[in-house]
Amino acid sequence: VQLQASGGGPVQAGGSVRLSCAASGCTLSGYVMGWFRQAPGKEREFVGVIRWNRAHTYYSDSVKGRFTISKDSAKKTAYLKMNSLKPEDTAVYYCAAKPDRGLPTIRDRNRFLYWGQGTQVTVSS
Repeated sequence: VQLQASGGGPVQAGGSVRLSCAASGCTLSGYVMGWFRQAPGKEREFVGVIRWNRAHTYYSDSVKGRFTISKDSAKKTAYLKMNSLKPEDTAVYYCAAKPDRGLPTIRDRNRFLYWGQGTQVTVSS
């Protein structure tokens, strides 16, 4: 499985950005697609995931209500729409995928097998 993330860039606080993550090498059926982010000097943290088969989504508390994950199965692409951006959302954003083994593992970055290259989002105040 190969993942290609895109769509980052500079944005002003309060603005919006949509990231894309295109997969190749598998159908993503039975997979979880996750988004993580890493700010300078910080650990990579969970942002949200989508369980591919039923499109159920889960988010971290820090982004819930502002970020939305969606998918286009035909394009094998997941999207992260980020609204009401804050300077603290500045980070490199990564998409990742793993087989869906149930809810207990969907937030654990160590369980994700495949990673995209990351895309920078910089939010200025």
